[in-house]
Parts: sequence; C-alpha cells; structure tokens
Amino acid sequence: MIRYYFLLGIRSLRRNPLLTALMVLTLSIGVAASVSTLTILHVMSGDPIPQKSSRLIFPLMDNGPVKGYVPGEKPNDHQLSYQDSINLLNSKQGERRSAMYGVEMSIEPSRKDIIPLTASGNASTRDFFAMFDTPFLYGGAWEAESDNKAADVVVLGRALSEKLFGNIDPVGQHLTMIGQEFKIVGVLDTWEPSPRYYRYTGRSAAFGVYDEFFIPFSTAIRHEITHDGGMSCSGDTEPGWQGRLKSECTWIHFWFELKSASQRQELLSYLDNYTSEQNKLGRFKRQAKNRIFNVMEWLEETKVVGNDNRLSAWLAFGFLILCLVNTIGLLLAKFSVRASEVGVRRALGASRKEIFTQFLIESSVIGLAGGIIGLLLAFGALALIGLQSKQLTVVAHMDWQMLGLTFIMSVCAALLAGLFPTWRACQVTPAIQLKSQ
Repeated sequence: MIRYYFLLGIRSLRRNPLLTALMVLTLSIGVAASVSTLTILHVMSGDPIPQKSSRLIFPLMDNGPVKGYVPGEKPNDHQLSYQDSINLLNSKQGERRSAMYGVEMSIEPSRKDIIPLTASGNASTRDFFAMFDTPFLYGGAWEAESDNKAADVVVLGRALSEKLFGNIDPVGQHLTMIGQEFKIVGVLDTWEPSPRYYRYTGRSAAFGVYDEFFIPFSTAIRHEITHDGGMSCSGDTEPGWQGRLKSECTWIHFWFELKSASQRQELLSYLDNYTSEQNKLGRFKRQAKNRIFNVMEWLEETKVVGNDNRLSAWLAFGFLILCLVNTIGLLLAKFSVRASEVGVRRALGASRKEIFTQFLIESSVIGLAGGIIGLLLAFGALALIGLQSKQLTVVAHMDWQMLGLTFIMSVCAALLAGLFPTWRACQVTPAIQLKSQ
C-alpha cells in the first residue's frame, strides 16, 4: 500500500504544476541555505585527528608579570617561552613531545628555470611527524641525532617538492635555504589538516594554509631564524637573539602525546610542580592555574569556530523554518481542492488513518523532489562560497554525511510541513462533501 501511495504522490506532482513547483522550490531553497551553512560549520568543527585527538595535549602556562594581573584572568597568548619549551622537551613526560614555531625561509632552486622563492614552514622536533601521523611519500623524518646536533636537514611538503624537483624522489639531494645547504631527508605526501590545529595563529590562518617544509627546531635556533607569527613579551628583555631565548617572551607552540588519555592528571600534576619550582626561582609570579587541552578542547578554547559561524547556521535554520511555513500554506491550498476526493474515498470505506498516510507520503515525495533540487543548489552555493578565498575553498565542500543529511532534512521538513494540512484533509466529513457535489 505504501508503494501505491508513493506512486500516487509522484502522480500528484503533475496536478497543479505551478503550485507543486512553488512548494518544491520553496523547500529546496530553504534546505540549500541551511545545508550550505551547516556543511561549512561541520567541516570547521570536525575532529582533524580523531584517532588520537584525546591523547594530544596542549599545555597552557602563564608566565606573565604580576603587574596588571587579575587573578583568574585567562592569558591572551597561548604560547610558551623558549626556556620553558626546552625544559618540557627534556621532561620525558608523555610518549612524545614537540616544540615548534613558524618560519619563513628563502630558497634558491638548483634548476635555472625556477626563480628564487620564499616558503613558509615549521621548525619542530623529530617527534612531530609521528605525533601528528604525517604521511610520507619519500624518505622519512630526520634522525634524533639531527635534533641533538642541529643538523641542516629538511623535510619538504609534496607541493614544494614537485615544484622544485618534479615528480621524482629528491631524498638525498641538497637544497639551498637562507644561503645554507640543507639535505633533503623526506617528502610528505599530501597532508592538509583543517584546521591547522597544531600551530594555531588565528582564524585567518586556520584553513587553507599549510606548511611547505619542516626543519629541526634546534637548527632554526642555531641559525637564529625569527618566528613567523605572534609573540608576547613581558618585563625587560635583553637585545639580540640570545636575549630573546633568555626572556619571558612567548612564541613557541608545544604538544605532548600521551600513551592514554588517563595520563592527563599525571601530566597536569607535573606541570603544577614545574611552575611551583620555577616560582621559587623568581618566575611564574602570577601563580595562575595551569590548564591542558586535548585537540577538540584546544579548538574550542581558541574559538576556531567563532560565534559568527554558529549565528550564521542559526539564521539559515530560521530561513528554513520560514520556508516551511510557506510550504504549509501551499500544502493547505493543494489539499483543500481535493476535499471532494477525500469525501468519496471516506464514503467508500477508507479510514482517516489511510487518508492521513496517503497525504503524508505525498508530502514526502515533495520533500524528496525538494531534496534533490536543494542538493544541486547547495553544491552551487558551496562552489560560489569557495571562489571567495582559499580558506573558504577548504571548508566549502560536502561529504557523505552532509549528502545524506540533505535528503533526510528535506523529507523530514516536508513531512513536518505536511502534518497540519494532512490532519485538516482527514477532517473532511463525507456526507457534507457528497451533498455539495
């Protein structure tokens, strides 16, 4: 019977074609607007490394001055000083540890047909690659000895490798960077985490911005390569590079990888003991509470998905509700002209339940048609959004989850809109309708 009602619903699309087109179009526009916005929010708020996000921990310690500090106030900066980063690297806490900061370096290609260029990269420790599950196309990470000796080695991103060497394995070759010869030890396969959670420098650099190369953290320090990103300084700072390293300036990101999420409290206890000892040495005078975050907590703390994104999603759903109200009115008009048909069916023995089922399935057919058109409109809207910037291109794409949600949302919306008109249609009194004919 349901199949029969479904076929009737398809036939009903040809009745009052203008009214049907208005309902389908109204519903599809509402679905497209809400799904497009929800898709962007879904991609932006997704877990970038679900297999271990609960075990990757970002520490937040406040080494700022007491002057002007309000107890309980959250620090504006989310980075660590150099001396704290080195101490935490030597702490042996967790399974892995990695300190990092952004760098920009000039590159002189060996090929004469490529002009010198500037690339953005990441200065990190060897553990970075295993910690964040980076895929390698050629070679691998540098050896631990390279960290210890601050060796001139580099891991290239795939895009930069192909730009400089084409589709060949460049491992073992040398590349001139900042006037120095760096040995290529590995090439990453395409690795574009969205957002770039491991080194967050603001929402504008969270999506569509990727590191083109990686060098050892110690090597960047030895060459005195300044950081590419923000820095917060407090107190007197000695001039020069060594002054920066000895200062309380914060400019380095740091991550721990734990063997299990249950070790969080153990790590937090270590950090509390560490800041307490540093306080005795005249540092961490604020004695602020240390905090730690896993990946998803870190994204929430840094507001990668801002309130404006959530507001846009709510506004889109509000527009969908408005479209549903219009659809209800159109369904009332569509079903009201069929009162005589309902009266005849009721007189022939059809129950209200059967009438209700028939009209509700017809509403679902309208929802299915609206979903198909809404999906096409959503793809078009996402394509237009993606043209605005590289950052939006990364998040303006639909996955299988959102594809299924589009149809579910459209059919559910049509069923919801059809409840009241269907109920009204079931209230037809057969005797009155037959007398009026």
